[in-house]
Amino acid sequence: MAENEDGQEKTEDPTPKRMQDAREKGQVPRSRELTTMAMVMGAAGAFYFFGPMMIDGLLGILEANFALEREAVFDEGVLIERLFASGLEGMWVITPFVIVMILVAIFSSIALSGWVISLEAMAFKWSKLDPVKGLGRVFGPRGALEFLKAFFKFALVGALAVLFLWMEGRDFLALGTASLEVAMARMGELLLYAFFFMSLSLILLAVVDIPFQLWDNQRQLKMTRKEVQDENKQTEGDPQVKQRIRSLQQEMAQKRMMEEVPSADVVVTNPTHFAVALRYDQESMAAPVVVAKGVDLMATQIRSVASENEVPILEAAPLARALYAHAELDQAIPAGLFQAVAQILAYLYFLREEGQSGPERFDDLPIPEELADAP
Repeated sequence: MAENEDGQEKTEDPTPKRMQDAREKGQVPRSRELTTMAMVMGAAGAFYFFGPMMIDGLLGILEANFALEREAVFDEGVLIERLFASGLEGMWVITPFVIVMILVAIFSSIALSGWVISLEAMAFKWSKLDPVKGLGRVFGPRGALEFLKAFFKFALVGALAVLFLWMEGRDFLALGTASLEVAMARMGELLLYAFFFMSLSLILLAVVDIPFQLWDNQRQLKMTRKEVQDENKQTEGDPQVKQRIRSLQQEMAQKRMMEEVPSADVVVTNPTHFAVALRYDQESMAAPVVVAKGVDLMATQIRSVASENEVPILEAAPLARALYAHAELDQAIPAGLFQAVAQILAYLYFLREEGQSGPERFDDLPIPEELADAP
């Protein structure tokens, strides 16, 4: 199990932040075998599609340069001009092949981790010139692994190359007796077959190397529990501080809620467990609004403030439970409770106009079944 400098085991998977930081530093999984395989297969495909055109173009250049007049051979200006023209023509002939190889190199290098541009990875570091660390990388476990991979690649590709030469040896020897045009065409075919054989071996290497690189990168990014805790504190804040902030926010919200109780028209209770304060203004409100609600101790405080400010307190257990469960603070009550609340408010307005006092308990209020299953 990997350990950090403090000797703690890295048992935790890397967090998204850790992976993002590593990506910004250029530490992403890369498979050289995937790139090599793609390059060889891309070369084989490019030779297959553009090979005849390239061979014809190169043959034309050779024919033009071997058919020089005697005067041109002894004229340095003509030779330089022909050399420059042949170079440009040769570059134009191989341009499709070069473009294919460039595209293959780019896309194969970003296949595993996408496009990553890290200025930090490109920055010069004196530690990279440290010979001790350099020797450690060469002769360390990773250096030994890379050596084994290179040796296995050499052995596998070499074995297939020998097999290919053994199978096509007579064709190679026959090239010396063929005409230039035939020899060039046959050489192109043999190169195509050689690339194909090499790509077969490299596919096997890539299939093994890609999962290893993904696993190795994940292993290097693993974290200790302390590192995870420290990162959580940096990104989300200290849990104790967050708890204190939540407590202060809750206290402030409760204080604001208690300040709204004196402006309520009625407080509906359970009678002791729940208390919900309602306010309704016919001119500015479409429906009654909950200005305060609470359970147990908070319900007791709401009733106490209501009593001090002569706000009517009515006992309606089913309605109180339904309002507490389904009505949000500073929001209108659910439509299903309009009728029950309207009966209470209408009764209170009547008593207020008559200057009388009525019952402090309501039992038979219309509560819909879907709202009655409250705690």
